[in-house]
Amino acid sequence: MSRPRKDPRGERAAHLVPGGARPRFDLATTPATSGRPRRDPRAEERLALVPGTLRRRLDRAQRAPVASFAPAPAPVEAEATPRRVVIAEPAFLVAVVPDAPGGRLSAHDRQLFGAARLLADAGGGAVLAFVEQPGEELAAAGADRVLALPITGYDPEAKTAALNAALAALDLRHVLFAESAEGGDLARRLAALSGAPFFAGVESLSPKAVTRAARGRRVEQRGAPTRLLTLAPDAVAPHTGSLHEARPVAFAFPETTGGALVSAQFIPADPAKVSLAEADFVVSAGNGVSDLATFRALVAALGGTPGASRMLCDAGLMPRAAQVGASGTVLEARGYFALGIAGAPQHLQGVARCEHVIAVNTDLHAAMIERAGLAIVADAQKVMPALLRLLGEEGAP
Repeated sequence: MSRPRKDPRGERAAHLVPGGARPRFDLATTPATSGRPRRDPRAEERLALVPGTLRRRLDRAQRAPVASFAPAPAPVEAEATPRRVVIAEPAFLVAVVPDAPGGRLSAHDRQLFGAARLLADAGGGAVLAFVEQPGEELAAAGADRVLALPITGYDPEAKTAALNAALAALDLRHVLFAESAEGGDLARRLAALSGAPFFAGVESLSPKAVTRAARGRRVEQRGAPTRLLTLAPDAVAPHTGSLHEARPVAFAFPETTGGALVSAQFIPADPAKVSLAEADFVVSAGNGVSDLATFRALVAALGGTPGASRMLCDAGLMPRAAQVGASGTVLEARGYFALGIAGAPQHLQGVARCEHVIAVNTDLHAAMIERAGLAIVADAQKVMPALLRLLGEEGAP
């Protein structure tokens, strides 16, 4: 027996909007297949109004009576405290001789401690730091023991003799230096004096092998970690995640006799004439700087080396040797002060290795502002004379 087909148009015609011939398409009048009438959410919204206003109340709290209560505040996550590590009886020692310019660890020095932790943690050893001035940053860097050298100032012969005495008396499995002008010279002096095996310019390191490039980087030299090592920059990541003891230890260094060097001292170079590649603090101007006379006065007052963005160099306002960036000079400076520089990608590549970056720009979302550790969102033209005035007040008697 065939069932008659429904005419949906006829059903729609049966439901007309009151007072008009327009069909009513809401769901409230259409019976559900189960016999239970379907809800019309639009009708519920029309009935739910904010008390005292004609605005709809669209939250769901009005659909069922609930107890009035304030939402519980989100739990505040406590800052993770670094795990403290104490190695009471190490099986051996891995020594680090950081450059520590100005008494502070550089980025390269922190990488030395990261490499020392790799070698020490593989066999239950501890990291010993040879420093002239012990500081609080050694514990976070990864030092378990700290031994102060009886050397003040620049005296490579006396420092080499003191390290050689410690190398002979202490259980030092490895001694790590930075492959730098000072660290590399000291490591080679110690290798010649002690006769210990030496591997220079380590570019990758593990407890079982060290490697470096040779013959114009066409081949790779590989060997087991020797007793004396110098580490190339960016070969190993710095140590993070745990706080070590950095316990001071005592050692009776022998008295050193006079060597071939009668007197040695560092003579600071004129920062205005030093090349950008060797500068320690660079102050650069960008397109936001138009008063170059005030800029040069500020650079001289801060004792920095002048730099510039590519835009100023292309315009002939600054010499090409002052250009900072991938197409100019990649800096190794500890400090970089950018005035009115937005931060093009090639410019950011030039300051990637700078430890501290300060930026002045009117754009809060400029790439250089995001890169900076300290940012001033202001016009560089107004910041420069203000800084000169403050520097003058500090220097006034």
